[in-house]
Amino acid sequence: MCGNNMSVPLLSEALTVPGTEKETAVVIFLHGLGDTGHGWADAMTSIRLPYIKYICPHAPRIPVTLNMKMTMPSWFDLTGLSPESPEDEAGIKRAAENIKAIIDHEVKNGIPSNRIILGGFSQGGALSLYTALTSQQQLAGVVGLSCWLPLHKTFPQAASGSGNKDTPILQCHGEMDPMIPAQYGAMTAEKLKNIVSPQNVTFRTYPGLMHSSCPQVRLILLLLPPPCREDSVCFVVKAKLLCLIFQKRTRLEICG
Repeated sequence: MCGNNMSVPLLSEALTVPGTEKETAVVIFLHGLGDTGHGWADAMTSIRLPYIKYICPHAPRIPVTLNMKMTMPSWFDLTGLSPESPEDEAGIKRAAENIKAIIDHEVKNGIPSNRIILGGFSQGGALSLYTALTSQQQLAGVVGLSCWLPLHKTFPQAASGSGNKDTPILQCHGEMDPMIPAQYGAMTAEKLKNIVSPQNVTFRTYPGLMHSSCPQVRLILLLLPPPCREDSVCFVVKAKLLCLIFQKRTRLEICG
């Protein structure tokens, strides 16, 4: 079955790394503020598995309040990076719906939602968390690198209809992150444990790491089951193995 990418706005320009065999799983990865999907698509190419399709969409270019209203790729507007900063609620919800449209598109094209991983770095990781917690589609897992939970005050009510109460969530955060301090990541993890099954939330910090994506995207290899399995993967225990494959790959953002 082949769907029409043009019917899903973000897919029409997204970078896709196709599988080399029959595709039975999908990884959707969202970049951070001021970035594009290009670098992440390159990284996915270097570690891809034959049965997985990797989708790296580009955020729209919008004025960002935090960066003096400069126009840049951003999933939603940002006014600050503290938990108490005013948030672009409409923009966050709109962005989440756009990501859900990608998930729905893949499901319609034959990939079960529990064979789809959603992840991202910084602002992209934040959007991944929010999207998963407000989606009715049950995902295989969620990965948030150096990020936070947007509209955190609206939870747990906002997740009342979520299909991901038992979905594994993995957070990775640098202990020396000057933009989004590790304590914000820890606060997010504690919040998540009050929203979903606590045992499914894994939070890892890395000494000396600043606001960059030190964890190589090879971690994705640990998150999906073999192509013959159809059940949702539980990667909480497997996450403990990540420290063995982490190597620095700096990828700084403009901000956030």
